[in-house]
Amino acid sequence: MDYRALTDEQLVAGLREGKIAAFDAIYARYWKMLYAVAYGQLGTKESAEDMVHNVFERIWNNRESQKINCLKAYLVVSVRHFSINYIKSQITYLKFREYLIFQEIQKNFSTDDILNYSELQRVVNEVLEKLPDKTLEVFRMSRHENKSVKEIAAHLLLTEKAVEYHITKSLKFIKERLYVYYNHN
Repeated sequence: MDYRALTDEQLVAGLREGKIAAFDAIYARYWKMLYAVAYGQLGTKESAEDMVHNVFERIWNNRESQKINCLKAYLVVSVRHFSINYIKSQITYLKFREYLIFQEIQKNFSTDDILNYSELQRVVNEVLEKLPDKTLEVFRMSRHENKSVKEIAAHLLLTEKAVEYHITKSLKFIKERLYVYYNHN
């Protein structure tokens, strides 16, 4: 019997009877479409393949008890359901990791350490605000945006020597101001 020529209803009936050929025909007919749906929701090849695999595994394992009226709709809804649950689990996992990191920070740093860091950050920001505008812009591009001297020069239409000058000037300025600050405290 050529299962590929059967209707969805006939394939579902064959699936309920445990006919592997019916399952294979369903897989061949809908795999690409389900993959596209999963990929659209998850954005990665591996995750999409896993979701489609999970749907087909569930269909096979529950073939005798599932009531499937419209196979295509059932499959699409199943992939979306699995994808949404996967996304929720990833969000929960990330929140849990953030919680663990926060707990580790609290365990390893005293309140004084955290306050000292906050105070240092405030002082550094005050010092940076006293830099000339062009020097500050070069410093931020170099240190905060991790741009190379060549990239900064091209972006700001400066020579590479001028960029190096501004970086050196800003580092010296910051070092002097922070040294004075910590010697007074």
